[in-house]
Amino acid sequence: MTKAFEELAYSKTPMGELSLRRRRRPADAREIYEVKLGDDFLMSSLFTVSEIALAELALREAPVTDVDVVVGGLGLGYTARSVLGHARVRTLFVVERFQEVIDWHRKDLVPLGRELTSDDRCHLGQGDFFAIFGSPVRERDPDIGGRKFHAVLVDIDHSPRQLLSDQHRAFYEKQGLQALATHLHPGGIFALWSNDPPDDDFLAVLREAFDECEAKVVTFDNPLQDGEAASTIYIARAGHELPQAQQ
Repeated sequence: MTKAFEELAYSKTPMGELSLRRRRRPADAREIYEVKLGDDFLMSSLFTVSEIALAELALREAPVTDVDVVVGGLGLGYTARSVLGHARVRTLFVVERFQEVIDWHRKDLVPLGRELTSDDRCHLGQGDFFAIFGSPVRERDPDIGGRKFHAVLVDIDHSPRQLLSDQHRAFYEKQGLQALATHLHPGGIFALWSNDPPDDDFLAVLREAFDECEAKVVTFDNPLQDGEAASTIYIARAGHELPQAQQ
């Protein structure tokens, strides 16, 4: 029988203490997996609707077959699995900051690990997403190299304002988003998860880097608060004439 609470993995990282926990919900004995970084809850398998919506909304807008996708942030893998659920996806590159999180999946410590690691289209790579995609210098990652992608999906920070590290801040500004746009095919999609309501100021910055953008609110049940919760998914489309990222 599963213990009521168990810490499955723990490590110290430059960004804080990283842990994977599993607990059993008393109401129905459901196993809940949680990821924490320091005092921050990064993800829970109890709340996956918006992580799945991130992939579904982005791929709905991707206009081609043989789609090449990047996901920034692996977590428990729900966004990645949703991407792979589309037969027209040719490749998926997941860029994860912590090697430990990739190891959880490879060691089958999380429910979706085997499913992701057994799919030949899925490539899990350790790296700093913001250093790679917030810069026009593609050579920073040997696997990605000079590739362009049809969709780039990001679920790392809590929101463009609530960051896990101040080093991420430049990505959400004009130059960082313009640099991201250079990694997309013309017409490619950038999708961003946020735990905050739609942010008009951030939308204004998005419009400086992309031809089209919108914020979609995704609602879901929150049994911990006995009510409804919401997240925001930003969707932006690169133009046929991509902006030149400023050096």
